[in-house]
Amino acid sequence: MIHYSVCPHDCPSTCALEVETANGGTITRVRGARENTYTSGVICSKVARYHERLYHPERLTQPLRRRGDKGNGTFEPIGWDDALDEVAEALLRAEQVHGAEAVWPYFYAGTMGFVMRDGINRLRHAKGYSGQYLTICTTLSFNGFMAGTGRLAGSDPREMARSDLVVIWGSNAASTQINVITHVLKARRDRGAKIVVIDTYRNGTAKQADLFVCVRPGTDGALACGVMHILFRDGHADRDYLAEYTDCPDALEAHLQSKTPAWASAITGVPVETIEELARMIGTTARTFLRLGYGFTRQRNGAFNMHAALSVAAVTGAWRHEGGGAFHNNGDIYHWDRTMIEGLDVRDRNVRILDQSRIGAVLTGDASDLGDGPPITALFIQNTNPMSVAPDLNRVHAGFARKDLFVCVHEQFMTETAEVADIVLPATMFLEHDDLYQGGGHQHALLGPKIVEPPEGCRNNHEVVCALARRVGAEHPGFAMSERELIDRTLRDSGWGDLETLARERWIDCQPPFREAHYLDGFAHADGKYRFSPDWSALKPHGFGPVDTVLPSLPDYWPSIEEANAEMPYRLVTAPSRHYLNSTFNETPTSIRREQCPSAMMHPEDAHELGVTDGAMIRLGNPRGELKISTQVFDGVQRGVVIVESIWPNSAFEDGKGINVLTGADRVAPVGGAAFHDNRIWIRPV
Repeated sequence: MIHYSVCPHDCPSTCALEVETANGGTITRVRGARENTYTSGVICSKVARYHERLYHPERLTQPLRRRGDKGNGTFEPIGWDDALDEVAEALLRAEQVHGAEAVWPYFYAGTMGFVMRDGINRLRHAKGYSGQYLTICTTLSFNGFMAGTGRLAGSDPREMARSDLVVIWGSNAASTQINVITHVLKARRDRGAKIVVIDTYRNGTAKQADLFVCVRPGTDGALACGVMHILFRDGHADRDYLAEYTDCPDALEAHLQSKTPAWASAITGVPVETIEELARMIGTTARTFLRLGYGFTRQRNGAFNMHAALSVAAVTGAWRHEGGGAFHNNGDIYHWDRTMIEGLDVRDRNVRILDQSRIGAVLTGDASDLGDGPPITALFIQNTNPMSVAPDLNRVHAGFARKDLFVCVHEQFMTETAEVADIVLPATMFLEHDDLYQGGGHQHALLGPKIVEPPEGCRNNHEVVCALARRVGAEHPGFAMSERELIDRTLRDSGWGDLETLARERWIDCQPPFREAHYLDGFAHADGKYRFSPDWSALKPHGFGPVDTVLPSLPDYWPSIEEANAEMPYRLVTAPSRHYLNSTFNETPTSIRREQCPSAMMHPEDAHELGVTDGAMIRLGNPRGELKISTQVFDGVQRGVVIVESIWPNSAFEDGKGINVLTGADRVAPVGGAAFHDNRIWIRPV
């Protein structure tokens, strides 16, 4: 029997799925939904073999209580009622001693479903627990895009198939957003379209390119400025479009006079002739589609790199054309009202908000993070694994090691974070509960219905949040509603019909009309103009970026990155791997077999200079930490650049901690974010 569902994982594709069951409800096959116009029948190999996760012998199926010292990995079974009672008692105790802000419900995107991901906020707001600013993934890229357009939305991503040139900038889509490749290859097949890939190493996506531009990490702003210099120089700037739709084209052109290809080449490491060829392809192709990814924004200047790259489409007027313009994410097209799911109607805006990416600083008592509030003495965690995926990992581990910190983790597997918990609760997977989703990388709202029963002993996030709410005295109508009732209410409140209709139709195509998507009636700023010169200070929330920072007024290379120096002459990018998704899937046997082992890709000349060969063990380090890893000699990077595809479990490393011991959690302009790909390191042979 075929059922329809949605991939719940933290990937913009949010694939519509066809799920086959047999033998009384066993999942036998998962594939892309062929009738969905974005998924088009194609999904990644990770999800296609989802039975490996669903029926994994190491799934958690009963609540556990820590026995002995924290972090020793020893647990004993406990009943659900006793487990929930102990968690509630710990939360109430923290509140009684220090106030409600001593409790931090901590979550992220282990599932992208609204009910299971965001319902924890209803508990937070009903109780006045500390808030969470979600900075770990999209803050830099979203703000960079919106600084230009005024809105998080762009050209219909299905228009890539009707483009004559697709520029995939800072996204290894072949590994992380496979549907981008589906539509791009259709354009090549049907229209003879050309493909450009701009990235820091020759990855799977780069291998599909007609032109691969290998750029030094954090220098994309310089590349964009060099390209725009040529567009103006060679008469490829659409001056009529610029006059009608942009704020200061004359100032931009004057500013770019000094941003020559030679200037850009010196910063980016990209040859002048490659920059010239890239600009020529963009300037002579009306239907140029800029598919702007996340990876190139995970730098301390990431928001400004996004804005500079996005500005290329405004200079050429590519927004005028079907198959042209730019796209990053469609988050602003959906107009959701998630009041009932998140308890937004009882939110107290005076409650402090803590930066998700700085969990290490928060848990180790950094006064600049805690403000005037109390220390965090209780964590309730769903949908994330900060002991592996958070930056500045040594500090994170130190925070979790506190004896006065109570931790409850609701999880599917015994992750690194679950291993340091006081109480571990077993969670359902997406095929075992109902939820509502939106596509970030496309334009569909989708229903993910419950298809199979969970293992005995597992409970979904909504059930656990409601059970805790009853025990800690949290009041809100959402706690009395089922998952399906919350979905129906949210659809109705948001103007997207009702659950009955969505269940029948499976998904809703929310794509705005062409003129709106291409900003042909004006951009989303008050004057309708694209902003070459954004007011960065207007972005909110304030207080999470570095203080006293002078930001670039026009697209530029902003040298705020962790540049290599004599002591640490290499730049590290912690890129996503093909067969893992953050720390998800690193427990499945096929993914482990295909990824083999952690390795550091480096240029052959760097390896020779260090005296190491392929497979040799080396140490990578910086003031934040160090680790031992295998060498992969690889000529697809620039000299001085090291790529470690991740995230491997901490246990895959000899020292017991993973790649994020090298990444930083310092505050990033303009309003916070995590610069995972912006790390200077030293390398020493072992």
